[in-house]
Amino acid sequence: MDSTIASPSTPKWNVDRPFLTGRFHQETKFTSGVAESKGSSMDLFGPGVDKPMGCYPAAIQELIVIDDLLSALVGIEGRYISIRRVHGKDDSVTFQVDASMDLALQARISCDTCYGSKWDECSALFIWNISRCVELGTSLTYLSQFKSGLVNHAFAAAIRTLLLDYQAMVAQLEHQFRLGKLSVQGLWFYCQPMMGSMQALSIVVKKASASNFIGSAVLNLLQSQAKAMAGDHVVRSLLEKMSQSASQAYLGILERWVYEGVIDDPYGEFFIAENKLLQKESLTQDYDAKYWQQRYSLKDDIPSFLANAADTILTTGKYLNVMRECGHSIQVPVAENAKLTTVGSNHRYLECIKAAYDFASGELLNLIKDKYDLMGKLRSIKHYLLLDQGDFLVHFMDIAREELMKKPDEISVEKLQSLLDLALRSTAAVADPYHEDLTCYVERMTLLKRLSTLKDLQISQIVSDRSDLEEPVTITGLETFSLSFKVRWPLSLVISRKALTKYQLIFRFLFHCKHVNRQLCAAWQLHQVIEPNWHVLHNRLQTAKSIDEVIQYHDFFLDKCLRECLLLSPVLVKKLEKMKLICLQYAAAVQWLITYSTDTPKTDIPDVDKYKQLKLRTRTQTRKVGSENATVIESILKFEREFAGELQSLGPILSSSSRAEPYLTHLAQWLLGVGRD
Repeated sequence: MDSTIASPSTPKWNVDRPFLTGRFHQETKFTSGVAESKGSSMDLFGPGVDKPMGCYPAAIQELIVIDDLLSALVGIEGRYISIRRVHGKDDSVTFQVDASMDLALQARISCDTCYGSKWDECSALFIWNISRCVELGTSLTYLSQFKSGLVNHAFAAAIRTLLLDYQAMVAQLEHQFRLGKLSVQGLWFYCQPMMGSMQALSIVVKKASASNFIGSAVLNLLQSQAKAMAGDHVVRSLLEKMSQSASQAYLGILERWVYEGVIDDPYGEFFIAENKLLQKESLTQDYDAKYWQQRYSLKDDIPSFLANAADTILTTGKYLNVMRECGHSIQVPVAENAKLTTVGSNHRYLECIKAAYDFASGELLNLIKDKYDLMGKLRSIKHYLLLDQGDFLVHFMDIAREELMKKPDEISVEKLQSLLDLALRSTAAVADPYHEDLTCYVERMTLLKRLSTLKDLQISQIVSDRSDLEEPVTITGLETFSLSFKVRWPLSLVISRKALTKYQLIFRFLFHCKHVNRQLCAAWQLHQVIEPNWHVLHNRLQTAKSIDEVIQYHDFFLDKCLRECLLLSPVLVKKLEKMKLICLQYAAAVQWLITYSTDTPKTDIPDVDKYKQLKLRTRTQTRKVGSENATVIESILKFEREFAGELQSLGPILSSSSRAEPYLTHLAQWLLGVGRD
C-alpha cells in the first residue's frame, strides 16, 4: 500500500477489548504441542465444574459434550471443553477435553467429528477462527482496519454476512438439542458441509493478512483460490461469491474512471496511478515531457479479470480527463444494464468498457478537431514551418537579409519579430486566423549539432569524428534562424514541444535551402518530399478514431519528413551542408565575375545561360582577363571540381544507405548515372 496515503487508525480499544474481538479465551504457552499445565486437570476447565466428566454416565456425558460443542462452535468455552491460544508461528488455538470422558464417546467424537484432544487439526476450529477474525481477532484484524482499503472492508463484510447464516445454523442445532433430537452423529452431519468452505476462507484470510494484501491482490487471491478448488463445487461457488462481493468497491472506482475520468481511490487500491507532479503545461515547455505517458500509468498489480482490458481502461479515463481539463464536462451515457456492478463469466463488463472507450475516444477527437480546429492549426504550421506558402518568407528574407547575415549573438530577435510581423501583414498570410501565433527565435548551434543533442531521434548513422560537430567560425542567422508556434491545451497533446522541435528542424533545413534556392533555383524539389507525406497525414487524420492515432500519425509524418530530408543521417547532412556551402561560394564568385565583366546590375540569382557563355569565354580568353579575373575564374573551376567530387562521394554513401532506407535508391541511381537517359 502507498505509504503516502493517509488513513484513520484503528482505535486501540477496538483491538484490545477481548469480548469485542472474540479473544477472551485463556492464553497458554506450548513448547512441543502439549500444554504446560500447573495444578490439577480441573484447573483447565470452565467455572462451576465440581467433578470430572467421567463421574457421569455415558448418556449424560454425550449430552454434556453436545452442549459444550455448540458453545465451542461460536467461540464460547464450555464446562469440559476449554480454549487455549498457542503462542507460536501461526498463533493458533487448541481445544481441550476432559481426559476422563468415556472412551467409547471419545472414539466416536474423534472419529466422527474430529473433536479429539487437540482441535487445531479439526475443521470446526476454522469455523470458530473465521468468527474470531471477522471480529478484529488475529487473522482478520488487518482486513478490518481503515488502511486495509475498500476491497478488504467489503470482503470482511461478506464474511460477516456468511457468519450470520452460520450462527443461525448453530441456533437451529441448539433448538434441536433442547428438544432432545440432536446426537453427536447428527451434529457432525449438519456441520460437515460447512467445514471445507470455512477452511478455504480461513486460508484466504490468513494469506491476505500475512502478506498485507489490498485491492487487486485480494481479488486475485480469491480468484486463484477459487480456481484451485475446481473439484469442490460448493467451496468454489462460495469463493466466487466472496470475490464478487469484494470486487463491488473496486468496480465502483473503475466505473468512475471509465465513465467520468476521475480516480476516486482513497486507499490507493486502483491499478491506475496518478502522478500529480506532471502538469499539462510541460507539453509546451519540455522536449522530453512525459505528461501524456506518465500522468496516468498502470501499476504492476492488476486484477486478473481486467488484465486484457487494462490498456483500454487507462486510455478511456485519460481521454475523459482531457475533456475535463478543457472545462468540457461530459459523462459517458450509461444504461441501467451497462453499469459495472458485477464481473461474470459472460464478460459483459468488457463490452461496457469497450463502449465507454469508443464514446470517450470519439468525443475527444471531435472536440479537438472541431472546437479547437486541429487541422486548421496544422495547416498553419505547414504554411509557415514547412514552407507550403513561401510568399511571406520571400518577403521576410528580403527585408531581414541584413539582420540574418549577422552572427547569432549580434542578432536582435525583437527586430526579426517585427520584420516577421510586417511580412505576415504584407502578404496573403494575414488572412490566416493563426498567423499571430507565429514567433521567431535564433538558435545558438548549427543544425547538425542540434540534431546530435536529440537522443530520441533514430539517427541512422553517427558522425565518428566529434570535430565534425564543432561550430563553424562563420555561422550566421541564415543557419540558425527558426520559427515557432504558440500552441495551447489540448492541442499541445498533438503539437507538443517535441513535435514543434521536429517541425523546427525541418524548417531550419528548408529555410537554409531556400536561401540557397535564391541563389541556385533548386530548393523547389524539396517540396516533393513534403507534399506526398502531407497528403498521407491529411487522409489519415480524416479517418482517425482516437487522439492516440492522431498523435501516432502526426509523429510518423514528422519522422518520415525528417528521414527523407536526410536529417537523421548526420553523414549525409554534413555532405549536403558542404555542397550548399560550395554552391553559395560558387554563386557569389560567378555573380561577382558577371558584374565585373559585363557591368550589369547585381542580382541575387545568376543567369544559367550567361554562366555557360562565360564558362566558354573564360577558357579561350583567360589571358585577356586581368589577374583578379583569373583568380576568380580559377576559384570557380575549383568550386566546380569540389562540387563534382562531393557529388561523386555522395553517391556511394547513398547507395550503401539505400539498403536500409529504400527511398534513397532513386537518388543514388541518379547521382551514379544509372537513371540518366
